[in-house]
Amino acid sequence: MSERLADNIVEIIRSERLDHGDALASSRDLARRFGVTTPTVREALRRLEATGVVEFRHGSGTYVGPGIGRRLMANPHLPRSTRASVLELVEARLVLEPAVAAAAANVRMADAVRELESAASNALHPPEESLRRSVHFHVALAAASGNTLLREAVEALLQVRARDQVEIRHRYNDRARDHAEHLEILDAVRDGDAAAAERLTRTHLAAIREAVLTADFPADEPDEPDADAGLGGTLPEGGRR
Repeated sequence: MSERLADNIVEIIRSERLDHGDALASSRDLARRFGVTTPTVREALRRLEATGVVEFRHGSGTYVGPGIGRRLMANPHLPRSTRASVLELVEARLVLEPAVAAAAANVRMADAVRELESAASNALHPPEESLRRSVHFHVALAAASGNTLLREAVEALLQVRARDQVEIRHRYNDRARDHAEHLEILDAVRDGDAAAAERLTRTHLAAIREAVLTADFPADEPDEPDADAGLGGTLPEGGRR
């Protein structure tokens, strides 16, 4: 029941063209609308909160969350980040984002470029806080390409591997340098210089990769103690990251 109700609430959000930050009807109103109890509505809303489709604001109500448009969802129970998992994210971004930056410089959608200008300051914020800002710089860069799928792909990488992205920000911790490099990419996009946008993005991500390679990481160990050792068993390889 709560799963079907969650689907119905999402359909309301879409049919009424609600967007991130817009208020939803109260649990009581939704319960009357669907002919169910208020606790059932709350259970459905908690399901949606877990994927970021809605968010609760204490004393204010329920609002559409940032996950309403996502096609891929982050797993909150992922193992801890390791050097290998963080490098995997950087390598994926190196494959995708330089070409995305070139596309953005070729297209230069005016509204998206303005959003990119605003997002450039995110580099100056602490790692966890920067991920809560309205638009991540590299997501805004993809949006400037005018290709919705490219934007969704970059956003999905950063959201699905959010823990690894936070580790990247901890290791590449020169906020002034990060900001300056973002501004260089922004200038190339604004000037319509696709070659420079691609080169600067590649150089930026390569510097991040080098910072990760040379940073200290805890030794890779199983997430759980080897409690089965006395029974002749060991943790499965899946316990490692």
